[in-house]
Amino acid sequence: MSSLHALTMPKWGLSMKEGKVAGWLVEEGAEVNAGVELVEIETEKILSTLEAPLSGILHRQVARIEDVVPVGGLLGVITDSPVPDAQIDLFIAEFQAHSVSGEAQPETSSPLPEAVVVQGQSLRYLKRGQDGEAAVLIHGFGGDLNSWLFNHDDLAQDRVVYALDLPGHGGSSKQVGSGTLNEFAQVLEQFIDAVGLSKVHLAGHSLGGAVALEFALVHPERCLSLLLIASAALGPEIDSEFIDGFITANRRKEIKPHLEKLFADPRLVGRQLIEDILKYKRLDGVDLALRTVAGQFCPGGRQAVVLRDRLSQLSIPTMVIWGADDRILPVSQAQSLPGSIRTEIFPAVGHMVQMEAATKVNRLIQSFWDSL
Repeated sequence: MSSLHALTMPKWGLSMKEGKVAGWLVEEGAEVNAGVELVEIETEKILSTLEAPLSGILHRQVARIEDVVPVGGLLGVITDSPVPDAQIDLFIAEFQAHSVSGEAQPETSSPLPEAVVVQGQSLRYLKRGQDGEAAVLIHGFGGDLNSWLFNHDDLAQDRVVYALDLPGHGGSSKQVGSGTLNEFAQVLEQFIDAVGLSKVHLAGHSLGGAVALEFALVHPERCLSLLLIASAALGPEIDSEFIDGFITANRRKEIKPHLEKLFADPRLVGRQLIEDILKYKRLDGVDLALRTVAGQFCPGGRQAVVLRDRLSQLSIPTMVIWGADDRILPVSQAQSLPGSIRTEIFPAVGHMVQMEAATKVNRLIQSFWDSL
């Protein structure tokens, strides 16, 4: 007997309520393998793709292009073998009837951010997963735990994964001290202690990569592995115009071109992403925090701390991921690294590689961690 599977609108991030179907990538009636990208979904924050949860036949595209579908709503139907259209029609009718009555496909309850106080500072974090080894995700300059919007849930399938807001960012306290890399690494150590972890997988993006690398060099005994995604501290070059523009822009039209630099495809920058950044920048203490960190991180338009020559000292499994079209940190900084470091470069992808190529990046990270 054939099995029918409902392809539903995912929930990406804490605030997502609905998404718009931007385009189908697979024709109706086509055979698909698990993991194949099926449909482009536009949220208020960003455009991303939804992959097939299992192999089978995309028997019906229920939602059409431009349709706005609530989280948990029906997008399509996948079957493991050919079935009569009448059976598909009945399945859709029953699904939608139960959805209206609230009986079927309830929205999954998502964990809420928590906070822990270290050295008088409140650090916001989001924990996903219950069992297995622990991992900590660290965002970049001006980012927050939403930088892992499309990664956190997938990476937590077999592990406990924490996404952390660094001081001065997101929902954490806005005091950054002197704003040095060493101080951020000390805060990371204090956070790991505060949530009761002994050894962790570390994954850092951009500035967060530099923080993770600094920590790993000082505390290798506490690291199961190190993942550097478009990481700072691997070369002096940086787009200082982006840093300056991010700090000084206070209006939508001012900040939008700078945010578009983060992606190879600028269309990915959604209205809500822009509004969220502007809202963050208006918080008390943020301007001083960003200026302080930038003053230490890249004074004079160059990265002040370059740890590239110390990579050979690492005794833990390390992987570097980069987008070939990164306009913030050049992809050349991912090249010619020590042979013990695995390097993966994604074509036609920008600085936010973990967002722009989320499905492939998630699969790569899971494979890397599993191999250890």
